[in-house]
Amino acid sequence: MAGGATLAVESATKDHGGKFTGYVFLCCVLAASGGLVFGYDIGISGGVTSMDDFLAKFFPTVLENKRRATQSAYCKYDSQGLQAFTSSLYLAGLVATFVASYVTSTFGRRPSMRLAGIFFVTGVIFNAAAANLTMLIIGRIMLGCGVGFANQAVPLYLSEIAPVRFRGGLNILFQLDVTIGILFANLVNYGTQKIHPWGWRLSLGLAGIPAGLLALGSLLLCETPNSLIERGHLERGKAVLKKIRGTENVELEYTQLLEASRAAKQIKDPFKNIMKREYRPQLTIAIFLQFFQQFTGINAVMFYAPVLFQTLGFKNDASLFSAVITGAVNVLSTIVSIVTVDRFGRRVLFLEASLQMMIPQVVIAILLGTGLHNGSDKLAHGSATGVVLMICLFVAAFAWSWGPLAWLIPSEIFPLEIRSAGQSIAVSTNLLFTFVIAQSFLSMLCHFRYGIFLFFAGFVVIMTIFVYLLVPETKGVAIDDMVNVWRRHWFWRRFVVDSDAVPAWRESSNKISAADQQPDEVLDELDLSL
Repeated sequence: MAGGATLAVESATKDHGGKFTGYVFLCCVLAASGGLVFGYDIGISGGVTSMDDFLAKFFPTVLENKRRATQSAYCKYDSQGLQAFTSSLYLAGLVATFVASYVTSTFGRRPSMRLAGIFFVTGVIFNAAAANLTMLIIGRIMLGCGVGFANQAVPLYLSEIAPVRFRGGLNILFQLDVTIGILFANLVNYGTQKIHPWGWRLSLGLAGIPAGLLALGSLLLCETPNSLIERGHLERGKAVLKKIRGTENVELEYTQLLEASRAAKQIKDPFKNIMKREYRPQLTIAIFLQFFQQFTGINAVMFYAPVLFQTLGFKNDASLFSAVITGAVNVLSTIVSIVTVDRFGRRVLFLEASLQMMIPQVVIAILLGTGLHNGSDKLAHGSATGVVLMICLFVAAFAWSWGPLAWLIPSEIFPLEIRSAGQSIAVSTNLLFTFVIAQSFLSMLCHFRYGIFLFFAGFVVIMTIFVYLLVPETKGVAIDDMVNVWRRHWFWRRFVVDSDAVPAWRESSNKISAADQQPDEVLDELDLSL
């Protein structure tokens, strides 16, 4: 098994106990609503950019090309300006995430989510009221700032507040809300494209519903115990810990949070320290998971689904309806991930889904290569149906694997002292390559033609090898025990600090982990002064 890549972590697995309280579930649902806005913005752009009224106002040249069909079927929507409308959001998010890292670490997870809500609402107003391209782009930039803050804070919040044995499923609530947002956007576009000439304004404006929900929800949430203790609010942190665990017996977990907080305070520059050799496993995995997630090709499908289906010869109604179908598959398959991720683990979902993503992409390339040739700009009915079916299989596999897990794993593998910096790097990497795909896909489709799907299939092969060899199983492992995962891995163990060099705070944490049978004696030995 890859020289030990499949890893037994039973001794590293630890659950501090406590109940799965209704309050924790409510907090997770409200926090994860940030994913609704993110998903809505992903799904809405493709439908809006396929509407003639929108193109006539902002991109008349694209509309002219579309109507005259002066180019091949693959090139109808090839426009840098049109791609900039979609991609500007992600470039803004890339910049905003570094500011969000400072806010999240210094002021807490909840203020970051509140700022995300404010940015989202502002962006919605600019987009819905846009009178020119400048207002449109400003709105997208505001939405991008919201994405940067939400994607920084929400996965951290969910991982820190969730009990260990439910952490995977609760963290994936964020990705579930992303998929629901995409589906909601596709349904909205399906209805508003019949409203002339302002249907596109309604599509963009309805993003205010999930944006308002996040802004309101951020006022009702509690802060995480990790963040409170890290910022010196020890009693409040302990009180919140008791509340979310539903028990008074939290001394063991509270002590470990204190020790982790001490380590965090010793790190003056997290972005500098995260480059140290001992953090190489976490940093490498976090960056490559985000890179590979985008090069599955999923966002090329989600951003431009209606445009893609119209390129394949579907009429406007049919293209939007096909996008609704893929959106529904996305939601249902993400629920599968929530149910299975803490039962079967992360690696099983990754490896199974890789084969399921690669085969449909090859089939799509064959169908397009044989169906759109000799000047043809429309697929035969059977081939078009086959393409939709293959896209659904591809989306399903992504939705229970690379979609949620590429966010889940980075949020659980970084120790507290560099967690915010690590999450910031993961988010910024994701947004960087999301921008690259959003800004280039229509041009790549024009030049690569059906080969674009073979291009992404090749990356699926590479990332499968990466997961098989280098991504260990983290199911059921407490965040503060994650060092044992790296210590047992066939490759990453060479980067783990030797036990003789482990700092006192880590030794204290390890001592607690090894003495669940005698917690009182261990606590007596610890120096808890901060």
